[in-house]
Amino acid sequence: MTNPEGHTTVSPLRAGLAGRCPRCGKGKLFDGLLEVAETCTSCGLALKARDTGDGPAVFVVLLVGALVVAAALIVEVTYQPPFWLHAVLWIPMILILSLGLLRPLKALFYAVNYSRRPDLR
Repeated sequence: MTNPEGHTTVSPLRAGLAGRCPRCGKGKLFDGLLEVAETCTSCGLALKARDTGDGPAVFVVLLVGALVVAAALIVEVTYQPPFWLHAVLWIPMILILSLGLLRPLKALFYAVNYSRRPDLR
């Protein structure tokens, strides 16, 4: 299936989670860890023209916060470890989960944004 511009329609979920161009699904969306590329190297879509805002970061903060607090409470009630052990356990987990989830969520927001408003320049 093709869109009005003649490009193959790409699933926003597939393009977002793969970090690919939301129009063609081939070019890289990111130029670095979280920096969106200027244009798609495959189809030429101006990628910088769109912005995801703070949505991905808010979802990551809420999701990671809920997971870590729940896990910390379970560990505290079950084992009652000293506070330094909580810091050793949860600070790295917060960093790993936050950095691991931010890029795919930003790409997913970007792809869904494109699928809803492909005419936006």
